[in-house]
Amino acid sequence: MIAYLDGTLAYKEPTYAIIDVKGVGYAVHISLATYSTLPGGGDKVKLFTHHIFREDAQLLYGFASGDEKSLFQDLISVSGVGPNTALMALSALSPSDLRMAILSENVRVVQSIKGVGAKTAQRIILELKDKMKKAGVIPDGPTYRQVAGANPVREEALAALMALGFQRPLAEKNVDSILQSADGADLSVEDVIRRALR
Repeated sequence: MIAYLDGTLAYKEPTYAIIDVKGVGYAVHISLATYSTLPGGGDKVKLFTHHIFREDAQLLYGFASGDEKSLFQDLISVSGVGPNTALMALSALSPSDLRMAILSENVRVVQSIKGVGAKTAQRIILELKDKMKKAGVIPDGPTYRQVAGANPVREEALAALMALGFQRPLAEKNVDSILQSADGADLSVEDVIRRALR
C-alpha cells in the first residue's frame, strides 16, 4: 500500500493531481480542500494517500493532512459510501464541520452533500458517531488534532495511545503525568509513548 507521496507537483485541477516522484507520475484523486492547499506546478509536495485496488483499476486518493485521510477512511467504511462520495463530502465540508454534523446528528447538513440521500446520511451518522466519540472528537470544539496552541508532543502521543486501544481519559492522565515530570518538557513523542506503555 502507498501511504504517502513525496515529490513534485506536475499538474493539478480541482479533483485531480499528478505527483512526480523520481520520474514516476502518480495520478491522485483529491478533494477541493486538498486542491486549495497545493502550491503551483513544479513545487515540492507531500500528500497522504489511500490506495484502492479494484478488478479494473488501482486508484490513489490524496490528502493534504492525515486528518482528512482518516475521515475519508471512516466515510468509505460506511455501507453505501464509495470513495467518490467521500471525496465529495470532504470537498463540500471541512473535516471539523463534517465531524460536528455527524456528532450532533445533523442529518440535514450531511444530506446536503451531493450524492448523499436521507438514508445514507442517517447511516453515516449511525455508524460513525460512536467511533468519533471514542477517537476523542469533542462535539462542541475542534478535534484533538486541531486544538489551537496544543502541545504537538502531547497530541501525537495521545493519538498513538488511543490507536493502541487506550481510552482517552486514561491516555490523557498518563501523558499529562509524564509531561509534568521533571524531564517531561524534553521528551520526544516516542519517549512519552514508551513511558505510558510501562
